[in-house]
Amino acid sequence: MKGGGVGGGGGGSGGGGKRRWKVLVIGVLVLVILSMLVPLAFLLGLHNSFHSPGIVTVQPSSPNQFERSRINATKHSQTDLSKRVDQVLQKINPVLPKKIDINVVSRDMNTTSISDSKKKGLPVSPAVVANPSPANKTKTEVPPKVVQGAIVNADETQSTCQVKYGSYCLWREENKEPMKDAKVKHMKDLLFVARAYYPSIAKMPSQSKLTRDMKQNIQEFERILSESSADADLPPQVDKKFEKMDAVISKAKSFPVDCNNVDKKLRQILDLTEDEASFHMKQSVFLYQLAVHTMPKSLHCLSMRLTVEYFKSGSVDVEDNEKFSDPSLLHFVIISDNILASSVVINSTVLHARDSKNFVFHVLTDEQNYFAMKQWFIRNPCKQAAIQVLNIEKLELDNSDRTLSLPAEFRVSFLSGANLASQENRTYYLSLFTQSHYLLPKIFHKLKKVVFLDHDVVVQRDLSPLWELNMEGKVNGAVKECAVRLGQLKSLKRGSFDTNACLWMSGLNVIDLARWRELGVSETYQKFYKQQMNGGGISREAVALQASLLTFQDKIYALDDKWALSGLGYDYYINTQTIKNAATLHYNGNMKPWLELGIPQYKNYWRKHLNREDRFLSDCNVNP
Repeated sequence: MKGGGVGGGGGGSGGGGKRRWKVLVIGVLVLVILSMLVPLAFLLGLHNSFHSPGIVTVQPSSPNQFERSRINATKHSQTDLSKRVDQVLQKINPVLPKKIDINVVSRDMNTTSISDSKKKGLPVSPAVVANPSPANKTKTEVPPKVVQGAIVNADETQSTCQVKYGSYCLWREENKEPMKDAKVKHMKDLLFVARAYYPSIAKMPSQSKLTRDMKQNIQEFERILSESSADADLPPQVDKKFEKMDAVISKAKSFPVDCNNVDKKLRQILDLTEDEASFHMKQSVFLYQLAVHTMPKSLHCLSMRLTVEYFKSGSVDVEDNEKFSDPSLLHFVIISDNILASSVVINSTVLHARDSKNFVFHVLTDEQNYFAMKQWFIRNPCKQAAIQVLNIEKLELDNSDRTLSLPAEFRVSFLSGANLASQENRTYYLSLFTQSHYLLPKIFHKLKKVVFLDHDVVVQRDLSPLWELNMEGKVNGAVKECAVRLGQLKSLKRGSFDTNACLWMSGLNVIDLARWRELGVSETYQKFYKQQMNGGGISREAVALQASLLTFQDKIYALDDKWALSGLGYDYYINTQTIKNAATLHYNGNMKPWLELGIPQYKNYWRKHLNREDRFLSDCNVNP
């Protein structure tokens, strides 16, 4: 029995040792876990939730209340800082000059301190910025504000302009022009973006609804843009369509898409846009030439209305035949098929004449515009001057070509190099006589001297002194264009002419008809013209140019440059004082003053001589 008791006691002692060993192992494990958790708690900032005894903590009911409590603490610290700054400024106030404006631009200082300092009349320290401690780094949204002229804006999408001389930012704001058709351009931009994202979205099976919405919006925008080219053409509900497209694009951007697909689509759109731009450029060139060489609809309407009015009213043609053939009077000749242009030439000439009763105007036109031209001058007589309208197609001129031909204009360009847009390139428009001009001696066989005026001319001085010129046996008195020499014209065949001679210009020409007949100028022109035509390979315009230049070689009397100023139909950079000093203004070039594409700053010199009170101008919407 004793032995059994001894054995039982040994087993009990062994069980107690095992329990102590287990407790020891558990304690070690707890210490290891605590050694890992405590540093982690410090790193995560969880220690702030443990407070010492004696401090009562009020837990905020929401995160917003917690944030407001932190902001209030920051404001109190900033208020104390601003008070200390005010005290320092009061001490240094006498040192600061009185006429210096100092701006304060501070994001972290309280705005109430700035307003308080203004009320006290204290100067404000420049660029005083409070640096908060790292523990109080709290970002607060500060609304945009203006402090003493300096613009402070917290929104990064709006530009910040500084008030100082020469600031481009301020200049841009002052000279900002509204964008024309901004909605149409914005629609095109949105359409491009939607087209770029659509292929990627269409490949997502889960986004079938978004795919349908994008396709519908793209088709809707394409339909609107096909019918609208300006903001005024857009439908009234276009703003809602903008919102739908913006929402669809924003949703499409939220999905991860393949950038390569978007890049390829944008490149395709770029190529299509370049092709479209090239097409529109060619189309604009064609339409420009079409507008130059065709009569505007309003002027065609005016011609038709006047023709109908002529036959309806039974206008009696009262002409003073004695004046029209009296060589002692001052005769002007105009070749034109444009009613308004002829009217402006005559009105401006008579307006600046000292004695207009000696002026006689002869207007040569074609059969289509003959009755309209007559009716216009019957309705709008010109003071005491006599006006004769002639139908060149009905004149008895033997076997001569009686087709009306206006003065021909030839474009001459001098390229300084391969760059066509270089400022050193020069372009001139030369206006010269054509077939109808060489019929003048036969048409006015009783006259000895006439002054020829192109129908794109405006007169600003009295032209009576031109009849007193001694032309020294020359036939044609004209202003010479020495910027272009005969030798510089490639279309001219090298022959017996001075390559260094200046070219003469039509527009204002004093013609000695008596001397013309003596030298047989018309016959000489016809001979040169036939010779050049028989050579072949040259256009009729080039042949007429060569024949005119060769015919009047050594027969030009150079007028003073102040008698005529040319270039108002193509040159944008003519000096205003030069225009005022010129006796006549010549709108040679494509941009005539009666066309919409005329140069705006020169139109008023022509427009002020137009009779706007005629009812046919308003009926036909003539407003050049």
